[in-house]
Amino acid sequence: MYGVLLLCGGLAGVTTVLFGFGGGFVVVPLMYTLLVAVHGPDSAAGLAAMHIAVATSTALMIFAASLATWRHHRRRTVQWHLVRPLVGYIAIGAVLGAAAAVSLSGDWVRWVFIGYLAITIADAILRPGFLHQVSGDVRPMGRRVTAMTGTFIGTVAAFLGVGGSVMTVPFMRRRGASMTAATAMANPLSLPMAVSGTATYILLSASDTALGPWYAGYVDLRALLALAVGSWLGIRLASRWIGRIPDRIHAGVYLLLLTVVLVVMVVMH
Repeated sequence: MYGVLLLCGGLAGVTTVLFGFGGGFVVVPLMYTLLVAVHGPDSAAGLAAMHIAVATSTALMIFAASLATWRHHRRRTVQWHLVRPLVGYIAIGAVLGAAAAVSLSGDWVRWVFIGYLAITIADAILRPGFLHQVSGDVRPMGRRVTAMTGTFIGTVAAFLGVGGSVMTVPFMRRRGASMTAATAMANPLSLPMAVSGTATYILLSASDTALGPWYAGYVDLRALLALAVGSWLGIRLASRWIGRIPDRIHAGVYLLLLTVVLVVMVVMH
């Protein structure tokens, strides 16, 4: 199991640094499948599999998004003047999203995850502004739009354990950003969500001791370590490609990855 998680962490690292995913689109379906397969669907871990997968994925983002942010910062691809105003609102939204996820059954969280993926893919394909770059400059947002957008991103991202990429990348893309710029901004914007969301998952589920000693709330600490090591290796490997992928190919692969994850989540039992 942990060897598979190490490889998955490497893939999560690649998708984090190149697509801003934060690892969630890779980690959540994989951990859900492994927990049910290894422990059985009727075990404590099996019954809480979706909550564990989302919480562990959120914790992994603290490490992966920090490292990916540093890599992008060194390449000067992060537009910090657009990132800073959103950070506080995303942190607030993350607390709300994690609290909502803990209060719902794992099956509800899974179907919300699937629904949001389907909407995001359809929107990116059917509505102009994602596959074709409009301009190289990102249009700034007003204070009210910043507050609403940041809170919404934090809430949905923590609820699903996927980082802000699924919202920030399409959103920044339609405001004129290149894929490199959009994914670069998705990583630092995942950090406040990751910290607030992880703390909420731990605190709201800390009394649940049935999962065993290697859990901090719903966070699987051993799985987290294996994923973090793999993620570090993946980020190091993929960093050389920052800014080198043609924009339209970058956007197309982003949508292809979302579609693969959607199919995996739909067919899982």
